[in-house]
Amino acid sequence: MGQRHSPQARKSGPGRGHTGITPWGRGYGGRLRLPGYLLIPGHYACPGATGPLSGTARLAHRPAGHRAATGTDASPAAGGGGAHVPPADPTAPTPRTGATARPGPAPRTAEPRPAPAAPPGVRAVHPQAPGAPAAQATPSVDLAARAAAGGLVRGLADIAAAAGTEHATGAGHQDEGAHTVLAERRDGTVVRVGGAVAKAHPVDSVPADLAVRLAVAGHPRLRGIVLAPHATGAEVGGRAVSVWPYGEPVDRRQAQAAPWEDAAVLLARLHAVPLTELGAPPPEMRGPAKAARAMARLGALPDSADTRTVRAAWRRLPAWARGEQPYRGQRALCHGDWHLGQLVRHPPPDGPWLLIDIDDLGAGDPAWDLARPAMWFAAGLLPGEAWARFLAAYRAAGGIAVPPDGDPWPQLDVPARALAVQTAAIALAKAARDGRALDPAETELLGVCRRIAQLE
Repeated sequence: MGQRHSPQARKSGPGRGHTGITPWGRGYGGRLRLPGYLLIPGHYACPGATGPLSGTARLAHRPAGHRAATGTDASPAAGGGGAHVPPADPTAPTPRTGATARPGPAPRTAEPRPAPAAPPGVRAVHPQAPGAPAAQATPSVDLAARAAAGGLVRGLADIAAAAGTEHATGAGHQDEGAHTVLAERRDGTVVRVGGAVAKAHPVDSVPADLAVRLAVAGHPRLRGIVLAPHATGAEVGGRAVSVWPYGEPVDRRQAQAAPWEDAAVLLARLHAVPLTELGAPPPEMRGPAKAARAMARLGALPDSADTRTVRAAWRRLPAWARGEQPYRGQRALCHGDWHLGQLVRHPPPDGPWLLIDIDDLGAGDPAWDLARPAMWFAAGLLPGEAWARFLAAYRAAGGIAVPPDGDPWPQLDVPARALAVQTAAIALAKAARDGRALDPAETELLGVCRRIAQLE
C-alpha cells in the first residue's frame, strides 16, 4: 500500500512524447469537457466574510519608486498571495464592488507574531519605525473604527488604496475610489483598489513560515518566476496582510486555450532554484496539508457510499502524501497548490506570465506541482494534447520532477492520486453544502477514487 504503482504505459509518441496511463486512470484525456470551475478551482463558491474585526492595522511601506501595476477588472486565481480571481463563472457569485463584509463569525485570535521579514527589494517598515524616510512611506491607516464598522474587507480596501496612491493610469484602469472583492474565504480574502491588491492570508498561517514565504517571493532568484509583493507586514484583526500589484489572470471562460507551456516553463524554473540560495530555509510545501484539510471537510458529512469511497482512496496514499509524515524524497522549491488560477500577466494586460499565491510554497516533491493537470488527464477530463504540451514544455525547460524522457508516471502517480482524492472530497463537501447532485466531471472524479481504492 502507498507505493508508486507501475503504470500500464502507452506511447503517444517517442521520447518526450511519452505520457503513459495509470492503473487508476483512463489516460486518454478529454472524454468529458473539464469545466472551468475545476480547471481553475476555488472561485465558484465564495463563503461568507470573516466578520467584524477590532484592532489597528499596521501598514508596511512600499519601496521607493515601486509602482503598482494597472490592469483591467478581469479577475483571477485561486486565492493567493497576489491572488486575483478570474472572471466569474456563470454559476459563481458576482464579485462585489464597493461592498462591505457580511456579518459572520469573528476571526480566530492570532498569537502574537513578529513582523514578516522583508524580501530583498521590498521594504517592510511599520508606521513610525526608525529610519523610515517620509517620502517613501505609504500613509499608515488606523483601522480600529473602520474595522468595527466594515470588517476585514473594509480594512483591506483601505490598505490597498493607501498602497496604490501612485499607480499608473491607463485603459481599463479601475476607479481608485472603488474596491472589488476578488476572494472572500478563510484561506484568503483579497481586495483590489486600482492597481493594488491587498490580501489577508489564511487564518491558520504560521507567522514565521509566512514571513519566509513572502521573503522568497521577493527574492531576486525568483524574479521573472513569481510575482513579488509591494509590501509586507500589515495586519488586520490578527490576520497577516500583504500588498501586491494587480495582474491579469487566465480567463476562466477560455480555460481550454490556457497557457500550458508558459506555466510549465515557470514551474521548471521554480523547481531549479537552489534551496540554499534563498536565505532562511523554506518551510515544507503545504500540498499534503491541503489534501488533509479537504479530508477534514469530508469528515463533517454524513456517512455514505460516496464518502466511504473517497476515504478508502485516501487510505491508499502513503503517509507523507496525507501530511502525516515528512517527505523523504527529492526536494525542490515548490509552489504547493499550482493550477491555472495561479497565473497572472504582469504588467497587465500583455506582460509575461508569473506565478502567484505563496501561501503553500516551500520545499517538497516537485511532482506535486504537476499533479493537478496529470490527474485531470488520467481521469479522462483534460485533452491529451494539452497534457502532452504541458509535459513536453516542462521537460524542454529542464524540469526535474520527471525524467527528461520516458514514462513520467512513477514520479507523478502518488501526487496525482492525492489531488484526485482532495478534489473529490471538496466536490462532495460543496455538493452537500449546496444541496445538489454531483455534476458529470465530479462524478468522474468519484469513479477515479473508486479505482484508486481498489489498488493493491
